Amino acid sequence: MAFRTFEQPSLSRRSLFRGSAYAAAGGVLASLPFGRALLAHDVSQSWPNVAALVEKYLSEGKVANMLLTFGWGQDDMAHTVGGGKLALKGSTDVDMDSLYRIYSMSKPITGMATMMLIDDGAFELDTPLYDIIPAFRDTQVLVDPEGPLDNTVPAERPITIRQLLTHTAGIGYTITSKGPLLDAYIENGIVGGRVSRFPIPGLPNPTPAPGLEVWTDRLASLPLAYQPATKWSYSNSIDLLGRVIEVASGMNFEAFLKTRMFEPLGMNSTWMTVPESEKGRLTDNYGILGDTLLPLDPGANSIFLDEPKVPAGGGGLVSSPKDYDRFLRMLLGYGKLGDERVMSEAAVRLGTSNLIPETVDLTGSWMVGQGHGAGGRSLNGTFGWGGAAGTLAAVDYKLGLRTGLYTQYMPSDAYPIRDEYLAALEADVAAMHAGHANHAS
Repeated sequence: MAFRTFEQPSLSRRSLFRGSAYAAAGGVLASLPFGRALLAHDVSQSWPNVAALVEKYLSEGKVANMLLTFGWGQDDMAHTVGGGKLALKGSTDVDMDSLYRIYSMSKPITGMATMMLIDDGAFELDTPLYDIIPAFRDTQVLVDPEGPLDNTVPAERPITIRQLLTHTAGIGYTITSKGPLLDAYIENGIVGGRVSRFPIPGLPNPTPAPGLEVWTDRLASLPLAYQPATKWSYSNSIDLLGRVIEVASGMNFEAFLKTRMFEPLGMNSTWMTVPESEKGRLTDNYGILGDTLLPLDPGANSIFLDEPKVPAGGGGLVSSPKDYDRFLRMLLGYGKLGDERVMSEAAVRLGTSNLIPETVDLTGSWMVGQGHGAGGRSLNGTFGWGGAAGTLAAVDYKLGLRTGLYTQYMPSDAYPIRDEYLAALEADVAAMHAGHANHAS
């Protein structure tokens, strides 16, 4: 299992909610009775293609669990398809309160936390990073992104908040960088999400930097891989925003998330560190090697029971389907969850729009033909992202739909689950739309 395969491009290379039949459904589906009118929590009958896909993976033992959530507009409760166990040979069923390592699904959360500070007037979208963290004032850029660290030129323009939100600041990543820059990241402990307590063959096992401030200072001392605002490259930038949030707010990053987002939204099961009292809800995470599932991080002894040295806004959170659905519901409510306003409508609309600078060349990147907002992909009225252990979540503003996929295996491209799920979702929505049209006629 190669190191950089553990984190993949979120929502797969298939465009989220793509398809003419799906798009043609427009807002009419949000008014249909499936889902909200059913008393049963499981809605497999409304999503037969999705349900068949989940059953296939569960019955063949390819995953220990796969739970999908579907919610409409501001409906209080999301409905589910699928299930399974916390562990392959376990006896405890997964449900909306089970805990999943969401990895890069942390990015939209950190992105929206950043938008809150823009809301507060702490900084603007195009504020230079060095105004907040002066260490980034004299940034150097590698002449060759895989070349020696001493072959650099000055940055032609400053890094901005917009660039950090959209992976266009030119910063590298342990899962995308190569050569001396990758070696320097590992040597300096510039790491993001954690995988296991135990060494994994083929993976570096660096000692993380001792805290987010030191992590940031070390990152600032290294050159960029690319000139800012010229190339889309998946990066450490969302983790760096955690430090931006600390400096601009005067609060510890985790405390900011808890105070400004998690508590107001009732997200009581979302943490960087899973409390010992809650480990009975934590799923096992598996590595896929051929046809074999190998336990990478058993819930009972998970590395997420330990406090991280660096709280990773780009990939460090554990959450429950219920909690993440409340975050999605807030996004669909343009900053409101029920009567609770967490952020302004303007901030959500801006954060879920395409923020990529016009000067960026998307050629060869995951973003060709697509957009990127505050920590997530933005495309045709949808916004969302996925995680390294197979999770996926998004909102569709045209349909008023929020949906999530929860399972735990690595690398996420070991199975084509995301592409299969999106195809099944489109087929089911198209069938719902056709049924509604036939009924209306």
